[in-house]
Amino acid sequence: MELPLRQPGDQFLAAGEFTALRRQLRGMTPSAGVSCLVVCAYDHRTRMLPFLYADVFMAPAGPRAIAAAMIDAGVTRTRLVLQQWNPNIRPSTARLDGRIPDLLLISSLQVHRRQCEALIEDACTMPSHRRPLIVAGGPLMIYEPWAAFGADPSNPWSADVAITGEEPVLLALLKRLLLCRRGDETLRATFARARHGGMLADIPGLVYARADSRDTRQLPEELSDTGIQKLLTDLDELPDAASAFRVLEPPGRGAGLGRRPLSGRDVRRHSPIAALMVTAGCKYTCPYCPIPAYNQRRHRTKSPRQTVEEMRRLTDEFGFRYFSLVGGNFFNDHAHAAEVLDAIARSGLAGPNRRDSVKWGTEATVRDALAMKEHLPLAGRAGMTALWLGVEDITGRLIRKGQSEGRTLELFDLLRQAGISPMPMLMHHDDQPLLTRKSDYGLLNQVRLLRRRGALDLQVLMTVPMPGARDYNGLYRSGRAYESVGGRPIPPYVLGGNFVVASRHRAPWRKQLNIVAAYLYFYNPLRLLWALVRPKNTMRIWDAASQALGLWGVLRTAASMIEWSVRLAGRRVVRASREPASHIPMRGTDGGPASHL
Repeated sequence: MELPLRQPGDQFLAAGEFTALRRQLRGMTPSAGVSCLVVCAYDHRTRMLPFLYADVFMAPAGPRAIAAAMIDAGVTRTRLVLQQWNPNIRPSTARLDGRIPDLLLISSLQVHRRQCEALIEDACTMPSHRRPLIVAGGPLMIYEPWAAFGADPSNPWSADVAITGEEPVLLALLKRLLLCRRGDETLRATFARARHGGMLADIPGLVYARADSRDTRQLPEELSDTGIQKLLTDLDELPDAASAFRVLEPPGRGAGLGRRPLSGRDVRRHSPIAALMVTAGCKYTCPYCPIPAYNQRRHRTKSPRQTVEEMRRLTDEFGFRYFSLVGGNFFNDHAHAAEVLDAIARSGLAGPNRRDSVKWGTEATVRDALAMKEHLPLAGRAGMTALWLGVEDITGRLIRKGQSEGRTLELFDLLRQAGISPMPMLMHHDDQPLLTRKSDYGLLNQVRLLRRRGALDLQVLMTVPMPGARDYNGLYRSGRAYESVGGRPIPPYVLGGNFVVASRHRAPWRKQLNIVAAYLYFYNPLRLLWALVRPKNTMRIWDAASQALGLWGVLRTAASMIEWSVRLAGRRVVRASREPASHIPMRGTDGGPASHL
């Protein structure tokens, strides 16, 4: 279900409150000597198109934001580990400057749930009096915080607390613990005492074991939910993004940490793309998307000045030339988007005569991008080289967001004229056939049409139950969502949209093969050959590179998808009757219903 809204007037932090919080912590943390390990959980079974390259060549913005917030709050002994690069990392063996970190922060998406659980379980093998305070966060905890607490009585691992919000929640918790700390006791011991004394109940955005639960290796009897977080409205208050790149753990196969973080000159080699958050939220209310409710129906932005400063800082210090401006619908606020484009264009970071010109991409809807058509040439001059477009279904039968065949093709032509590659994102659905005659409703019809009009890349996903989305409960209670296939429960790693896990179609295996066919039609050897030999044009090199990378990706993606389609065709599919719920009772700190159920 969608996250509930806070009361009007109490939804957001006051201006400057987050900045003041970090300033206060900088005066407290040096004497406390706090150290922190941030781990980004990652399940390598999710390495598939359309995320196959960005997943390992772009250090994700979320875990970096956590590390940057800790550093800016004075916790300078911080290390950021990406399981994409360090698959064998074990918190139980990780040491910072020869000692166990005081804080273990684990960030996870829903599809990486199994790895998140394994990281927490491993940390819990440490002696109770020595292990760090385990804090779980990320999108998984925002919507399903009970995932941080084990369900097996014979192996009762659990995090100490789940963060169901952003960086301000984490730092508010840290400040409270430092204020409550006695002498040289561990942060985990301080947390247990503060929880038992009810000193955490007024920090919205936390879920932890009930205060009277025994602090031993036993499952919590009940979880306390302190409610929906207060959001940061001005993204300019976010800490310096560059600081997190300075504490990245070098890629490796070991279980522990290296002596030093990744050197500055090697950062760009391992993460050639830098993700920068510039917006958050969206004005549309698509039933399968959790973004609007999470953002309290508000669109948040970073100022053009701050955006340019961060791009310049990352370019000067690490040599970044490729950026991904993340956060949702970049063109959601037309005036703000125009100001950002103008600021980047005037900054001197981008330009046709610069060999070191920055290039960047972002996401938008067809409707909003077309409304900005007069600014697309400016976007090209500002360095925008790719625009991922939420086309969904070009006919608008799945969802209407102002797109149509004529408007979409008009936008593609305008983007190409501005030197921007259109990157369509499609959603296949039960009612859409693979191919149609005399119409462009079929999936392959739309792929062919968009390819001919200049699409350089392609994304095709199926509708899946998305925690926090408006139709989440409905997909389960209507019987569309699957509970198991062939007697095996649906694993989290298949919930990213690549696999058919919710469908009313009588032959769901066909829908899975339709996605394979769409990718094989778009990426194939003939297209690669044509891209290499056709007459020269400005897109030739990019098209050839896209086809070459896409072909390699298709081989990896198709094998997993075909295997899943065989399972769907040859084994019994059991449909769910209700949505997943917490295996541990949850309630609000006031005794009422929990906000995250």
